Amino acid sequence: MPSISIFDVIGPNMVGPSSSHTAGAVAIALLVKKLFPGSIKEVEFVLYGSFARTYKGHGTDRALLGGMLGFETHDLRIKNSFKLAEEQGLIYSFVTNEKETEVHPNTVEIHLTGTDGAFMSVRGVSIGGGKVKIVKINGVDVDFTGEYSTLVIRHLDYPGMVAYIATCLSERNVNIAFMRLYREKKGATAYSVVESDEEIPQELLEKLREHEKVEDVMLIQV
Repeated sequence: MPSISIFDVIGPNMVGPSSSHTAGAVAIALLVKKLFPGSIKEVEFVLYGSFARTYKGHGTDRALLGGMLGFETHDLRIKNSFKLAEEQGLIYSFVTNEKETEVHPNTVEIHLTGTDGAFMSVRGVSIGGGKVKIVKINGVDVDFTGEYSTLVIRHLDYPGMVAYIATCLSERNVNIAFMRLYREKKGATAYSVVESDEEIPQELLEKLREHEKVEDVMLIQV
């Protein structure tokens, strides 16, 4: 029988009326912000399912924008996220997609454009009680929660890549809790996701980037 956390019963410390529609939305956007390498110029939120139908009434729009500004779920500034985003010059928009129904009901896809022109698309789902999952990056299916320190390496699907990543981690005494490889197809873009129950050293990112098949490295530190 799976264990149940007290937070699954009482929910997270949060601003807003719904753990799924507000706290979860903040958490997704904050994870995406941490993944994005650089300063954000523009963000588009594509909302699906119940997110699309009720986002204004539940404050999901304010919550998503608050997370994108770097706010935690309990931050009172979320209430003023529209105003604060405008003050910071962040361009934002909300789009609903009610045609695609084969998705989790609390799904958002976030399209980010950086000040340097870099682009990233990340899809996340709010699964209840303030808990979330990232399920897609740039069209590639992934699966992680951000509850652990998480290293995301974008690289070409190439023999020896997993061994190289594992060796780099081992040399720095990073204990791997979970490690998974996701790819579009053989030989194409792949994502290796490493979750650790301890802090991941920043210098590891530069070491990983030395490999010619590594395209980018992202880190969510917990």
